[in-house]
Amino acid sequence: MRETLKDILLPVAAIVAALLLFGVFVWFAGVSPAEVWLLLFKGAFGDWYSWQNTLQRAAPLMLTALCVAIPARAGLVIIGGEGALVLGGLACAGLAQALPLPANMAGTVLVCIAGAIAGALWIALAGWLRQYRGINETISSLLLAYVAIGLFKHFVEGPLRDPASLNKPSTHSLAEGLRISGISGSDVHWGLVIGIVACLAAGLWLRVTPSGFAVRVVGGNPRAAQLVGLPASRLILVACALGGACAGLAGAIEVAAVHTSANASLIAGYGYAGILVAFIARHHPFAVIPVAILFGGFGAAGSLLQRRLGLPDASVLLLQGIAFVLILASEALRDMDWKAFFLKFSRFGPSEPAPIAITENK
Repeated sequence: MRETLKDILLPVAAIVAALLLFGVFVWFAGVSPAEVWLLLFKGAFGDWYSWQNTLQRAAPLMLTALCVAIPARAGLVIIGGEGALVLGGLACAGLAQALPLPANMAGTVLVCIAGAIAGALWIALAGWLRQYRGINETISSLLLAYVAIGLFKHFVEGPLRDPASLNKPSTHSLAEGLRISGISGSDVHWGLVIGIVACLAAGLWLRVTPSGFAVRVVGGNPRAAQLVGLPASRLILVACALGGACAGLAGAIEVAAVHTSANASLIAGYGYAGILVAFIARHHPFAVIPVAILFGGFGAAGSLLQRRLGLPDASVLLLQGIAFVLILASEALRDMDWKAFFLKFSRFGPSEPAPIAITENK
């Protein structure tokens, strides 16, 4: 119970502290922190229109967070979800442009599968470089994200470009039958449901299946995994491929449900924001759902802060950055022996020097 409370309270405390610090920054800019906090809540959850914007942004955040969370359970730190997302969107638009797909649900499933496969192969490449070439997966996945963005721009502005897209290069628009519609006529598309189902499926897979347990063993104690004969390399590649498939699926859904074509609007930073969501959720797929909704709300409130208070639309990125730093700090505080810390200061006092014997022992 104590560990569960830590898992819940530390991220909540980090988010609250981030909001307080964000209030200090806007106060220096001459804006009332209370008004900023109120507008953040109203822009995210104040009415049905705000909820629609929040849930629309939460859908890709759930899937890109899984791109970090699933490999993390295997012991890897993957931060290249942005690359898998843009390649997933490119594969979705490219397949619809290259093949005469049926303009129905079957065609929609095919373009989404194409996006998932592209993302899976891209992130699996980072896992392969780590396991078989000894290259740090954090660095390689980040660099691969920039490579993926370069490839995306090359194809969108070159071979796959729609000649009718003059000011903003993009691929041909998806046929009407291939697009993902809104739920009950709202702006919230079915990608939200897909994201929630993916989080639930990933959580159940890690908790109740033998392969999911094996992945957690590999991530928790690689030496023990080797001693019991688990195929660590294969499990790591599977975890990377599943995480990449989620991010690629996010890109395909953004193309099929929001943009209708692959263009520069797809590079919106969802892959990087998913890193923050995964860390605050402590890489638990079930916890990714509420955290993604919260940060989707922060993103939706950015335009309201700009209209009402004159703050930059990107000011919410500062809030996200502060939250990321504080969540990393909370991880360090989590493992601190607070009892020994307070006993030390209560015994000697903050200004009283420690005895010589203890100093020499240290």
